[in-house]
Amino acid sequence: MARPTMAQDIERRIKELILERRLAPGDALPTEAELMDLFEAGRVSVREALKSLQAVNVVEIRRGYGTFVGSLSLSPFAEGLAFRAAVRHRQGEPGLAELMRVREALEAGLVGTVAAGVPDEDIDVLRGLVEKMEADAGGGRVARATDRAFHLALYASLDNHLLSEVLDAFWAAMDRVREDFDDGHQDPWVTCSQHREIVEAVAAADGDRAVRAMRTHFDGIRDRLNAG
Repeated sequence: MARPTMAQDIERRIKELILERRLAPGDALPTEAELMDLFEAGRVSVREALKSLQAVNVVEIRRGYGTFVGSLSLSPFAEGLAFRAAVRHRQGEPGLAELMRVREALEAGLVGTVAAGVPDEDIDVLRGLVEKMEADAGGGRVARATDRAFHLALYASLDNHLLSEVLDAFWAAMDRVREDFDDGHQDPWVTCSQHREIVEAVAAADGDRAVRAMRTHFDGIRDRLNAG
């Protein structure tokens, strides 16, 4: 196993510093000169470490202002998922299908739990999104943005920010790879019906029914992928 470079060691120590000082996104980090003194390292190694951390949203470098804790968003994770799936797809491998299976396992595993206690206001939001889908369907196609909003709103009651980011990362990755697919043959009214059934199952607090509805929804997506 190769030994970490000086820059990699500094990356690790900057992360430890953020944790030790309980810094949050947007908080200022020590200056470049202060980091050099703190870690007894050269300017080149510190800059290399900061650039690597900036690439994954751990730090944000603002020219003329300094270095701050980054957004810590999962966008690099989504980009990695998308690129991996795109490469596999271009080589005739089931890259998008793999993404779908992971997302299905996550959502079907969660929706039964969610069904036990979704607040009425969240049910109203979900029904409103289905109505928006039905309006879209009149034009021949359900907007991806509406579909995406539905699946994110479905788990809002869990108040789990990491889950929301992970689900959104999967959506971003799928959108990137789906550019190679033409799913125009999808029946938008079937999509509406499937989402309506998910909402009504959740509204009835029927976990088993909600899981079945989610599985049916993903069966439809899988069929379209196989036909594509």
